[in-house]
Amino acid sequence: MSCLLVLCSSLLVIAAASDSKLPSSPPPPPPLPVLPIPSSKQLHWQRRERSIFFHFGMNTFTDSETGTGLEDPRLFFPTHLNARQWVSVAKDAGFTLVVLVAKHHDGFCLWPSKYTNHSVASSFWKSGKGDVVRELTDAVAEAGIDLGLYLSPWDRHEPSYGNTLDYNKHYLAQMRELLTNYGNISEVWLDGAKGNISMEYKFDEWFETIHQLQPGALIFSDAGPDTRWVGDEQGRAGATCWSMVRRSSIQIGNSGPILQYLNQGDEHGSDWVPPECDVSIRTGWFWHRSERPKDLWSLLDIYYTSVGRNCVLLLNVPPNSSGLISDEDSKTLRALSTAITTIFSVNLAASPLSVTASSAYSTEHGPHQVLTPDISSFWSPREGEAAGWLMLDLGKPTLFNLVKIQEAIAWGQRVRYHRVDVLSVTRGWTTVAQGTTIGYKRLHRLKLIVKAQLVKLVILDSRAAPPLVASFGLYLDPYPHVGNDTSVIS
Repeated sequence: MSCLLVLCSSLLVIAAASDSKLPSSPPPPPPLPVLPIPSSKQLHWQRRERSIFFHFGMNTFTDSETGTGLEDPRLFFPTHLNARQWVSVAKDAGFTLVVLVAKHHDGFCLWPSKYTNHSVASSFWKSGKGDVVRELTDAVAEAGIDLGLYLSPWDRHEPSYGNTLDYNKHYLAQMRELLTNYGNISEVWLDGAKGNISMEYKFDEWFETIHQLQPGALIFSDAGPDTRWVGDEQGRAGATCWSMVRRSSIQIGNSGPILQYLNQGDEHGSDWVPPECDVSIRTGWFWHRSERPKDLWSLLDIYYTSVGRNCVLLLNVPPNSSGLISDEDSKTLRALSTAITTIFSVNLAASPLSVTASSAYSTEHGPHQVLTPDISSFWSPREGEAAGWLMLDLGKPTLFNLVKIQEAIAWGQRVRYHRVDVLSVTRGWTTVAQGTTIGYKRLHRLKLIVKAQLVKLVILDSRAAPPLVASFGLYLDPYPHVGNDTSVIS
């Protein structure tokens, strides 16, 4: 009998061990993406959030914004040009990409192009042996950040300008110089500027050549193909801002009604072409002794209406006529960087007492996923549900005046309408923020400081079900801004 008991016990142990090794049920796969979706390099670009523009050239020395093309190249003479200083200023302020204006509309080239005599090779700077593009290329390589280049299509110096065939060949020849002699280029920036001259740009040929020579580069223009203009130069995206447009409906260099289309994007757009907000730290794009940089509060406002509305901010900081970033611009950039770091240093929603939701797609996509900074993980309501909510119990009444929401845009942009509610002691559930699109990042800067323990994000509608919310955060912005109120609503 004892042997039988031992045998039975052994079999039970073996059976238990076998059961523990049985595989658990596999989780359901994530939802299908909703087309169009971003490429990997578009995702990388979006995560930068901020890039820096360097407008520097003949206009710097003539106190002009748009040169004539007739300027004497000998006027270009920066006495202390130091590209490493430019890059140091940019990197210290948190920028990972710098974009240089290699040639503006006046046609003066900051590299010794063999296709024109209107370049640094004809200047007295370094006895005609200098190359600004090369110096910046070396500086970004040392600093470990990336380089972009702007080559203006409009060239007021080039004699062939106005002849479609000859000038397009000329433009592409200079583009080849830039994209084959200076290493990896991360962004190629161009527009449709042409003045009053009748001129046809062969954009398709340009774009194909750029992608052939620099397959890792994104191309910016009004219509992409990779990133688009936001439609203004004030750093303000639309309160509704989709990453999608229909490229075939955009004419590069056009104006009028298309500007609103660029500013808002297109919910039904067939192409993923996210917006970039270009704006200058000063009034003009080039350095002028009479101008001063915008104040911190103006730049923070630009940050909220660009990065906070699903865009990348391209902030122009022009080197001065000595060839350096001015001290006042450097100080302003550092102040902006410090402010952004300070504002987002503490996520008041990072460790709530609990987080619940109307429903969940799966245990792997439950509401707790919004507490991680990884935008590839997400909360989603059940399959087929275009709306839903998640609620955070912060554990105690908490002060905040800034809400951050992010979608998992790798699966496409979906949310049409959303709002943020808090449970008020005196008024019950109260809406403190509401809006349309979210995209990569939506920041709601509240006019009042809110004091609440229960906070609810409500997705009211989506262009496709289910919506995917990657991140939700609450912050206390200590920097006052126009229209805000330091009183507390609870």
